[in-house]
Amino acid sequence: MAATPAKKRIAYYHDDDIGAYSYTYVHPMKPHRIRMAHNLIVNYGLDKKMDVLRPERASPHSMTAFHTDEYINFLTTVTSDTLEELTGHGTRFLIGEDCPAFDGLFEFCSISAGGSISSARRLNDGQADIAINWAGGLHHAKKREASGFCYVNDIVLAILELLRFHARVLYIDIDIHHGDGVEEAFYTTDRVMTCSFHKFGDYFPGTGALGDQGIGKGKGYAINVPLRDGIEDESYHSMFKPIIQHLMDWYRPGAVILQCGADSLAEDKLGCFNLSMRGHAECVQFMKTFDVPLIVLGGGGYTIRNVARTWAYETGILAGVDMNEDLPFNDYIEYYGPAFKLDVPNNNMDNLNSPQYLESIKVTIMETLKQMPFAPSAPNMPVPREVRLEEDLDSDLELDTRISQKTRDAFTERYGDTLSDDEDDMPFLSPPPKVQRLNGNGHRHGRGRRKKVVPQNGFEEDTTAESDSDRPSKEPIKPKRTFFAANGPRPDLLTAIRSGALAPRANGQ
Repeated sequence: MAATPAKKRIAYYHDDDIGAYSYTYVHPMKPHRIRMAHNLIVNYGLDKKMDVLRPERASPHSMTAFHTDEYINFLTTVTSDTLEELTGHGTRFLIGEDCPAFDGLFEFCSISAGGSISSARRLNDGQADIAINWAGGLHHAKKREASGFCYVNDIVLAILELLRFHARVLYIDIDIHHGDGVEEAFYTTDRVMTCSFHKFGDYFPGTGALGDQGIGKGKGYAINVPLRDGIEDESYHSMFKPIIQHLMDWYRPGAVILQCGADSLAEDKLGCFNLSMRGHAECVQFMKTFDVPLIVLGGGGYTIRNVARTWAYETGILAGVDMNEDLPFNDYIEYYGPAFKLDVPNNNMDNLNSPQYLESIKVTIMETLKQMPFAPSAPNMPVPREVRLEEDLDSDLELDTRISQKTRDAFTERYGDTLSDDEDDMPFLSPPPKVQRLNGNGHRHGRGRRKKVVPQNGFEEDTTAESDSDRPSKEPIKPKRTFFAANGPRPDLLTAIRSGALAPRANGQ
């Protein structure tokens, strides 16, 4: 008797606030589509088949695992009023009109990225087999700038989290646009393989040619499948299934991320493919059969009623639920008229992808993969410390708790006393002030009114009029306990540490 397949544990991440943000009234990207999809999911009863979780919102610090500090700081502060000044009149960070500085921009990014990072951690902890975050999949964002409606690359952040536990991660992209931001991030490593099925030619972002395969150690680990207008279900699957099957058999990833951009559907406002809802979802069903930890993310998709239908249907596939073709009553039922069906059909547009063209691409990719080493390994390393999403690493409290006993002991040993109450647990990172010595002319550097003294040895000596104790002697001068200059004021410790003025001493000296 055949064994019954084990039931998949599904973690579904959703924050209802995501649907409240708006890029602008006329912008094609509508976060409201995620709220519509969630409402369908709930009204179909799929939430009862999954662990429905509200993700932690990603902190600025967690985003800097990939993005630059300067760029993330910009996202936390930019408004429509300060946009021109902070972007250098549109020359950095937000270039062009695709990525506006809308109200609540950083909060939107923190929800999207938080869901994907939380999904990766759920898989790493062994608490789920599949994790879903339809608010994620923003694959165009670059290290230091927004691109293609994407500000923070949640996919890269999720992959980095997975790499803490997995030697290899496979990223698959079925959005109509090339996943350039993810490919660029891992273009030089063999620990992440990227595979993108996309429209290529005179089309955004203009990257993803067949010959773009990575460089250095990552040579051969970027797979691009450039397609033409009008590709339909059968042609798409003739490329997707054999290529992905070969990658899974040969690369042996420890985890997979599938970006399910819905702009590859027929009749998308910005798309030019001809996939049906079921044809799109067949890719999800195929990935589910491999029994490898899987994260499923959203992405593009601009005919929002079709996006909501498709993502709800794909959620049902992942949860193992057969869904009725007639849509249940829901808060957005008027969007789905006049048919009110769970379906996005093909249309009659021409398929410009000839069988010969598709076969030539497939053969080229397969031949390239045959020359690659099997399942590249990664050295065993300690698992990096996990940084919580909402952790504020700049706060005084967190800084206090990270000061080691070794630092406090070093302070006591160096200065012969303990930290006062207001300094307790703070690192004294600067070296002690240097002993003041005479220079070649017999001068001692310091502040105060000076007068010349001619000693018995005939050399001039520089001293101060304020105190005889400042005169040089055979005994070393005991420096005052200060941070910068021997006679300067004592600055605030946190200010000094953050400014970089206080530097750790080598070897505990």
